[in-house]
Amino acid sequence: MPQARKTAVVTGAARGIGRATADRFIAAGWRVALLDIDLAIEAAPESDSVFPIRGDVSNEAAVHAAFARIAAKFGRLDALVNNAGIAVFKPLLETSFVEWQRVLEVNLGGAFLCALSAVPLMRQGGGGAIVNITSISGLRASTLRVAYGTSKAALAQLTRQMAVEFAQYGIRANAVAPGPVDTAMAKAVHSPDIRAAYHDAIPLGRYGLEQELAEAIFFLCGEGASYITGQELAVDGGFEATGIGLPTLRQEGTA
Repeated sequence: MPQARKTAVVTGAARGIGRATADRFIAAGWRVALLDIDLAIEAAPESDSVFPIRGDVSNEAAVHAAFARIAAKFGRLDALVNNAGIAVFKPLLETSFVEWQRVLEVNLGGAFLCALSAVPLMRQGGGGAIVNITSISGLRASTLRVAYGTSKAALAQLTRQMAVEFAQYGIRANAVAPGPVDTAMAKAVHSPDIRAAYHDAIPLGRYGLEQELAEAIFFLCGEGASYITGQELAVDGGFEATGIGLPTLRQEGTA
């Protein structure tokens, strides 16, 4: 029966990791609502399995309306992937308060608002899973990412809070923290020197692929992760584990 098919909502699904994740769900037979503020989302054809919705995740009324439409179309919700996010790449002293607020509104507030709308629908079906997309920038400090990194660190804490409070409803909450990934944004803003530096610092020696992130997200939403909640999984080629000195060790040929 169509009603029995699992359903997911993926925010920031117009492109990049969000679109790759939506495609992974669709390939597994799930029905997916694609929520994005980008006009590109309107190019996605609607079908029995795919429901594109244009909306701003930081706008409470827009989120509420979007989830009402999702409930009316699919009648259930099994997974929420809070992937929508923005970044401002400036030093702390050059970041305006307006920029700071906007990044936190989308990256942190958006996940909060979507969870508020998603949980009642998940509860009706007996439970579900939430995966919040954090970042390696929330695990280690980096220049030019004060608003972005802070929002992602806070999102990791929100994930743990969700795990503790939603467990009673049969809802798990975890986070995936991408390291450097070959998204369109990374290709646009990472110079050859930056890419070379990342390759030196990542033990696997390369950027991740959007599809590799999608696999981790899909796993955490599925039955194979049924006893995993409150965790943050770094999908980063070992970047977070390296500490310092890796390029020097490689140059010296030391294992």
